[in-house]
Amino acid sequence: MSLASPGETALGAGMPHVLLEYALLADGERGVLVGPRGDFAWMCFPRWDSGAVFSSLIGGAGVYAVTPQGRYVWGGYYEPGSLIWHSRWVTSDATIECREALALPSNPDRAVILRRVTALTGTARVDVVLNPRGDFGHDSLHKLRQRDDGAWTGELGDAHMCWTGGQDAVPHADGHGGKALTVSLTLEQGTHHDFVLVLETAGSDAGPPDPEWAWQGVEAEWRDRVPELERTVAQRDARHAYAVMSGLTSAGGGMVAAATTSLPERARQGRNYDYRYVWIRDQCYTGQAVAKAGPHPLMDDAVNFVADRLLADGSQLKPAYTTTGGEVPDQRRLDLPGYPGGSDIVGNWVNKQFQLDAFGEALLLFADAARHDHLDADGWRATEAAVEAIEQRWQEPDTDAGIWEIEPDAWTHSRLICAAGLRQIAQCGPGGEQAARWVSLADRIVSDTAAHAVHPSGRWQRSPGDPRVDAALLLPALRGAIPASDPRSIATLQAIASELTEDGYCYRYRPDERPLGQSEGAFLLCGFLMTLAYAQQGDHLTAARWFERNRAACGPPGLLSEEFDVTQRQLRGNLPQAFVHALLLECAVEQFSAAEQRS
Repeated sequence: MSLASPGETALGAGMPHVLLEYALLADGERGVLVGPRGDFAWMCFPRWDSGAVFSSLIGGAGVYAVTPQGRYVWGGYYEPGSLIWHSRWVTSDATIECREALALPSNPDRAVILRRVTALTGTARVDVVLNPRGDFGHDSLHKLRQRDDGAWTGELGDAHMCWTGGQDAVPHADGHGGKALTVSLTLEQGTHHDFVLVLETAGSDAGPPDPEWAWQGVEAEWRDRVPELERTVAQRDARHAYAVMSGLTSAGGGMVAAATTSLPERARQGRNYDYRYVWIRDQCYTGQAVAKAGPHPLMDDAVNFVADRLLADGSQLKPAYTTTGGEVPDQRRLDLPGYPGGSDIVGNWVNKQFQLDAFGEALLLFADAARHDHLDADGWRATEAAVEAIEQRWQEPDTDAGIWEIEPDAWTHSRLICAAGLRQIAQCGPGGEQAARWVSLADRIVSDTAAHAVHPSGRWQRSPGDPRVDAALLLPALRGAIPASDPRSIATLQAIASELTEDGYCYRYRPDERPLGQSEGAFLLCGFLMTLAYAQQGDHLTAARWFERNRAACGPPGLLSEEFDVTQRQLRGNLPQAFVHALLLECAVEQFSAAEQRS
């Protein structure tokens, strides 16, 4: 290795990329977004909702980059059923890969980042820069020193850093009042070089692991985490979806909705949210999807987290929590530029909302777990708490922010999902008077909703006062609130297909009179709901078309965001969006089952 100045690697690594070019490394407690220049653009430590140590994604300082010298083209891939990523570059005279992962098993107080640079062909020359910055770039690395064994150590707020593999690195001023370590690496064909970065909270000092041992551990852990999912179509994508959701799920079972904050859903529209928290609805979607494939661990994680929250909060269940079950902090600004077209928001105003449908989704989740005989005594107590909450609150006026978290209203979707949950759990319990009471309540909710929220055309409408159609209204039939053959189910699907779809993608609803796509992007979740709805109606060819169209709305890393810009073919919003991957998995299972039944 030879020395290098910071040069373009250090200065240019902070420029953001389009979202479809980012890959995700994750260990359940935190995640890293890796760009095509080998740049770590985002990582919070120690937990998902902590301050970021790499935040160039939203304009903060701090980066860790492994970038080829000279001209190159980029690609990459995940090892099957894992979040072990390979950045791959072809230069004028070499083919280079950087294998990278967060080590497993994870520790809430310690992150181990593995990067192995390999010269596949030719002589590889790469520049490496390490410049972690605490609190979204505001805190510099201090007490930087090199030990006798060549490892670099330093302190970053309350965290301790140790970096091995960069023994020939030299410190340079980073332009933000701190120091960046830079080194130029030359590798001959067939050789590799390991970098290991350890971040740990004060008081923890286990030291960096041996790279070979660490790589063996992360490989074994991913083999254990991700099932084969043989009874799916698009098995590779189904397993990848499971791996993404596993990477977003903490040791306590809570799965963050996305790894990031502040990525705009629409440029300069003020729609920038922090999704580094656990939404009860999203957690239920994941558990239900996994249950369709089998009683895999992510189903149990979802059940346990949701049950714990219900037992603690009952009818006052919040829509979202931190991964440790705490309250989501209110929104605040970071004084950063934000992602281009976006802002710099952390925290979320969801903690001020009441979302009725969360109770129905919890019952649907518990019913799926019960069918696998995976609902324990606490789960049944949580079931009773959810039913009691629905009994108490389903008629409350103008308090439910609904699935899309907009203005309060008596949303049709929310009420019907509660009815669906009641019907499904009634089939799984001890029966008798209790089951009859639950079914009776479901009947009452459906009857009351039908009296006030059926459009003159015969379809469901968003609420008694809002006659528009909404893609979320596909869910009541899909989850069993009403039969798929009910004229209202069929009319709703036809209206959504007619009014809310474009080029194989589906939008949530029409916010205004503008053409689809001008006010917001298509919702990939809704595209997968169309897949399920057409399959339920027996139109398997159309269902397959919807599935293929929407699962392809990604870049090389195969990550899906919440929205998709149909015109520009770009991802919009926070990345990756967990519930979109959940519905991809559910569709992959259902498509396989339908094909098997037809054969």
